[in-house]
Amino acid sequence: MAKNTLSFVCQNCGAAYNRWQGKCESCGEWNTLAEEDTSGSVPVSIRSKRKGRTFALESLAGKSPDAPRLSSGMTELDRVTGGGFVRGSVLLVGGDPGIGKSTLLTQATSMMARAGHRIVYISGEEAVAQVRLRAERLGLSDAPVQLAAETSVEDIVSTLSEGAVPRLIVIDSIQTMWTDTVESAPGTVTQVRASAQALIRFAKKTGAAIILVGHVTKDGQIAGPRVVEHMVDAVLSFEGEGSQQFRILRAVKNRFGPTDEIGVFEMTGLGLREVTNPSELFLSERDLGTPGTAVFAGIEGTRPVLVELQALVAPTSLGTPRRAVVGWDPSRLSMVLAVLEAHCGVKLSGHDVYLNVAGGLRIHEPAADLAAAAALVSSLVNAQLPTDAVYFGEISLSGVVRPVAQTPARLKEAAKLGFQRAVLPESARGDAGGDAGLSLNAVNSLTTLVAEIAARGSRRGESGAPAEKNATPARFRRGEG
Repeated sequence: MAKNTLSFVCQNCGAAYNRWQGKCESCGEWNTLAEEDTSGSVPVSIRSKRKGRTFALESLAGKSPDAPRLSSGMTELDRVTGGGFVRGSVLLVGGDPGIGKSTLLTQATSMMARAGHRIVYISGEEAVAQVRLRAERLGLSDAPVQLAAETSVEDIVSTLSEGAVPRLIVIDSIQTMWTDTVESAPGTVTQVRASAQALIRFAKKTGAAIILVGHVTKDGQIAGPRVVEHMVDAVLSFEGEGSQQFRILRAVKNRFGPTDEIGVFEMTGLGLREVTNPSELFLSERDLGTPGTAVFAGIEGTRPVLVELQALVAPTSLGTPRRAVVGWDPSRLSMVLAVLEAHCGVKLSGHDVYLNVAGGLRIHEPAADLAAAAALVSSLVNAQLPTDAVYFGEISLSGVVRPVAQTPARLKEAAKLGFQRAVLPESARGDAGGDAGLSLNAVNSLTTLVAEIAARGSRRGESGAPAEKNATPARFRRGEG
């Protein structure tokens, strides 16, 4: 009989140790080690001395057919997955509690079941009656989705193997599944890894597509061992702020499609509604005529998205000014502030700086540097930016505005929404083309843009604005103010 081997396994990264310790040396997390049985999922009696078989090797040359896909019936979901679900693929969907993961999957499975496909929804956290109540609230109770409340992986695989193979299987969630091959408690690293491996093996063998729902940690990462993310074919992240009705579905990993596409949804009383024009939605509650706001023309995958950046620069009495940012990289904000101070003479060491991306969208591309800088300077000098202008461009450490990709798509989206002007890098003027019909203000350095905004603040002060909230261009000279 195999001897049980007990070790301490990190619940964050899966590293194993022979004794307990407060900090995991692999991932650096504290108090994540738990005692588990790691004797192995395969008994010694089953480990045979089978000789390896030979297999054929092929060359790189040749044509491979495209993977057949199954449409979900939701355009935004198909966009993120790359056109639909591939047969035999396994997807991992993560998101904060209450963000709408179960609602999204209930709507998608109902549409696919109505199209004539066999769809199975297995819940390990809710009873069948609770899933039915959600479907009834969404008006989907008539969809022929097969439901079950089960957590044993062996029982699930045995049940799904009978009859026709399901086209799509939803497991909600993988942290509640357990298998007899290991003796650890459900939710531990060993159980999650073994359960995921058994379900992936079933998907590859039968050709059924499987969606695994995963919990997330307090910092937004999918809970459990990172090896599960490497085992699956795609990892989707469902993002959104609790106070906002917008939801963003983003592909973090995708073996069958792009990883930079996003799907935009709006949470309503009847479930999630697809947003076909995200730019119009993000700008619907735009603050017109308010200093410190700039419209950024961004790109998410192949889709241009216009979003408002809001900045607030306020004097501080603290020794260390506060820097707060929502929806953007804090390191990127620190770099833009350093460039403004070093090359443009903008003194921000005595001010608190707040930056927010309106609508709950998270921006990852550096093209937002120019829009963020314009919003920051506009708030500092209390100068209103043109309401019909969009901004995009990357700022280098030398203060030069560098070009970004897909300039024509950004300008075309801005013109479609009624914008008249665009502030863009000088080197991107040739790529802009003349089809957009926008008035282009090409800038070569950040100093030029700062001087233009400062002049607006000076003219605004002459027209009657409070003097203490205004700044003249002389204020930005090095060594003053």
